[in-house]
Amino acid sequence: MKNHKIIMTGGGSAGHVTPNLALVPKLKMLGYEIEYIGTKDGIERKIIEGENIKYYPISSGKLRRYFDMKNFTDPLKVIKGLFEAKKIMKIEKPDIVFSKGGFVSVPVVLAAYLCKIPVIAHECDITPGLANKLAAPYCTKVCVTFPEALNEIKNGKGVVTGNPIRRELFLGSKIKAKEICGFKNEKPILLIIGGSLGSKVINEAIRSKLEKLILKYNIIHICGENNLDKTLQNKNGYVQFEYVKDELPHLLAAADLVVSRAGANAIFELLALRKPNLLIPLSAKASRGDQILNARSFEKRGYSMVLQDEELTPECLQMKIDELYNDSEKYIAIMNDSNAENSIDLIVNLIEKYRKR
Repeated sequence: MKNHKIIMTGGGSAGHVTPNLALVPKLKMLGYEIEYIGTKDGIERKIIEGENIKYYPISSGKLRRYFDMKNFTDPLKVIKGLFEAKKIMKIEKPDIVFSKGGFVSVPVVLAAYLCKIPVIAHECDITPGLANKLAAPYCTKVCVTFPEALNEIKNGKGVVTGNPIRRELFLGSKIKAKEICGFKNEKPILLIIGGSLGSKVINEAIRSKLEKLILKYNIIHICGENNLDKTLQNKNGYVQFEYVKDELPHLLAAADLVVSRAGANAIFELLALRKPNLLIPLSAKASRGDQILNARSFEKRGYSMVLQDEELTPECLQMKIDELYNDSEKYIAIMNDSNAENSIDLIVNLIEKYRKR
């Protein structure tokens, strides 16, 4: 039986890579040979090569919605990347391409289209990022995580699949987490996640109310690179990390409630794990507003409590955390009615359906 080959793409942030990795075990189980096209020095290269997946670097310019002098030169990089990607397609002859977005994906999707190779793309936010907007006309199908996103996808190409969740996140141990954190009592565990870079405003709000919060909760604080507070290193009931990788499944398993930014990958992981959560989306001043829409959708469906960035004060944050804890069973019950775990199967079924025969 012929093994099928898939080329994956996506880059610019870890959020454009981890959903790809979530699909890898199922694709390998079905006998797919997996290769990856990304940028020469983006975060995706280190992650993918660390998984022993064959990696092809190409040139790519950043796609911007604002004026920058590089807007005059970066299109030339995209064109160069298109020719590089097309050469890879001609040599490797994949049966299908899966794109997670990010600026590197545009030349890859165009190259696949020109080589008559089917493309399945995935958009995690309600409103597509610029890369997926440009690439969508050349895709066979576009998977979306939110039902509202179907309005943004033309020609009936949109399919609601949810967000693929890495299987290892379901394998965490509460006992292991308590060993990692050194917690000795049975107080409920509050996990704070500020995104990959951390959040200054969330960090400050949590720490300003720390004395009151640790009376009721054990606190795990993932605060971002260079955001550790050394004066709190030995604080009983409080442990802080700049960044976690292998420990994350254990910390999530132990968490009774979570305070998080509202990136699509993070919130769908919380939904799949049934973790009562308070979302504090990035403000429109600091982003294109996608996290606000993500949080609004989860709040509307009853999966999350939401506190807007502009309304964040230490007092309000403490009040919301206590409210979330008191209502946690209500949120878990609603999340139990979702089908978040089926995303991998739904996406892989599309790959199987549309790949070249």
